Amino acid sequence: MGTSLPHVVVTGASRGIGRAVALRFARQGYPVWALARSAADLESLRAEVPDRVRPVVADGADEAALRAACKTILAEGAPAVLVNNAGIAPSAPLVKTSMADFDQTMAINLRAPFVLCQELVPGMVARKSGRIINMASTAGLRGFRYTSVYSASKHALVGLTKSLALELAQSGVTVNAVCPGWVDTPMVARAAERIQKLTGRTEEEARQALSGMHPIGRFVRSEEVAEVCFFLASEQAAAITGATYVIDGGELA
Repeated sequence: MGTSLPHVVVTGASRGIGRAVALRFARQGYPVWALARSAADLESLRAEVPDRVRPVVADGADEAALRAACKTILAEGAPAVLVNNAGIAPSAPLVKTSMADFDQTMAINLRAPFVLCQELVPGMVARKSGRIINMASTAGLRGFRYTSVYSASKHALVGLTKSLALELAQSGVTVNAVCPGWVDTPMVARAAERIQKLTGRTEEEARQALSGMHPIGRFVRSEEVAEVCFFLASEQAAAITGATYVIDGGELA
C-alpha cells in the first residue's frame, strides 16, 4: 500500500467484523471511509478514532445510495483498499423463505459488492494498485441447512471474487475473499436466538452448539478476521489474488 497512507473503504463498518476491520486500519493511521446504515453506530466508531474514521450512511440494499457514497469517496481519490463486508444472514427452510428475503439478501451480499467494485475499481486500475477483499463465509464454500439464500449469495460472492481476480490480474489490483466460520458478532447472537426459539435451549447452550462446530472449541474473534484483511491489504500479499482465506477454527478441515 506504500507509505502515503491511502484511503480504505469498509462496508458494514458499524459493528462486528466490519467495525474490527475499520479500527484495525484506522489505528494504523489509515483514513477509513466507514459505510453502514446506522448513523449512531458510525458516530460511536468515529469517536474511537476521530481523526481517521469518515462515516458515510448508506444502505447496502440501495444501489443509488451506494453509488452516491462512491462519488463522495472518489472526490478525494480512488481508495487503495475496498473491504466489502456488509451482509445479512436470514435462516429459514426453503418453503418458508420469502422472495423479499431472497431479494434483500442478494442485494446486500452480492449486488452491493458488485456496485462498489464497478465504481471504485477503475480508479485503482488507473493507479495500477489496489486491494479488494470480499467478506464471504464458510457458507460460500459448502452448504448449510436452512441457509439456502445466504449460502447461495456467498457462493456467488466467491465466484465474483475469482472472476474479478482473473480480469484484474495484470492491473496491480488483487481480489480475495475471506471466509469466516462462526464469529462472535451480533449475527451469531441472532442465530443463537433462533436456536433458543426452535429448541428451547438456554442462551448459553445455543451459543455452545454454535461454537462447538469449531474444533478449537470457541468462536472466531472479529479481530482475528480483521488481521487477515490487514495482511491481504499489505504489500506482502501482492502476489495473492483469487484466493479464499478460511478462518473457521478448523470447521472445514
